[in-house]
Amino acid sequence: MKIADQLGCALLTVTLRLLGSLSLTNQERMARWMGRIWFALDRRHREIALKNLTAAFAKEKRPSEIRRMALACFTNLIRIVFEVGWSLGTSLDRMPRFFTICGLSHYTGAMKRNRGVLLLTLHLGNWELLSVVAAMAKIPAHVLYRPLDVGALDLFFNRYRSRFGARLIPNTRGSMRNILKALKKREVVAVLMDQNVDWYEGVFVDFFGESACTNQGLALVALTTEAPVVPVFLARHDGGFMAEFLEEIPLVRTGDRRMDLEENTRRYTRALEGVVRRFPQQWLWVHQRWKTRPWQPWPRETGQKQKGRP
Repeated sequence: MKIADQLGCALLTVTLRLLGSLSLTNQERMARWMGRIWFALDRRHREIALKNLTAAFAKEKRPSEIRRMALACFTNLIRIVFEVGWSLGTSLDRMPRFFTICGLSHYTGAMKRNRGVLLLTLHLGNWELLSVVAAMAKIPAHVLYRPLDVGALDLFFNRYRSRFGARLIPNTRGSMRNILKALKKREVVAVLMDQNVDWYEGVFVDFFGESACTNQGLALVALTTEAPVVPVFLARHDGGFMAEFLEEIPLVRTGDRRMDLEENTRRYTRALEGVVRRFPQQWLWVHQRWKTRPWQPWPRETGQKQKGRP
């Protein structure tokens, strides 16, 4: 571990704790102003958010409403910074004052199957605080994550996410082995599955009416292990945070491996879309979710020569 990364991590920790020590009123005020400034100056991400929201809600909302939703998305991301700082200075025994957990029976019921549980989640609200929820609910959680390119940031988030007992599985070549090992021990693996992937990593399924390349890894693990898949998310609600576990998504088997991967991934994505529709201002609209486009198949033969072909 590089000394520069350790120093950077320490500096980031101190800075975030200082921001988190501000009163909640000041945190909210600063987040709103910083969100507006970011929205005004960052043309690239502003246009991504507006384009994504327009594609998703053009038939339901006016352009002025879509612009307000995009601005709220930027403010949401700034609020995460303050909330992470606040949580660094808050002990676990104080957390229940700020968190409400709903639908926990869906998780406990799935655990009774003795196959471990796959928690399906997304970048909504303050997803970084899901580790707090796991600790409060005494969930033996492993979190699949993508290592960050900046060493100091990667070190900080490794320490932050594991400080209440969650164990991290880097999304690298050996991740599948570690996931299977955790499920074999009847433990829990949390997977974020709402981001774009390259065509060779996923399958194309509908998301807000557009074909989105979606990681097929969760479906592959579920089909291999028959571990139940339970969606969970964390949203801001009534001045605090609400974690909600949804009903288990039944596993589909058609006898065709490719169709199984596609259909189960489609069902998982549909569940995530339902959550985003409930809290659209708290999702990560600055991400290029539809960046990877479907390939165009060669036209099928119809018994006659295709145009331009011998």
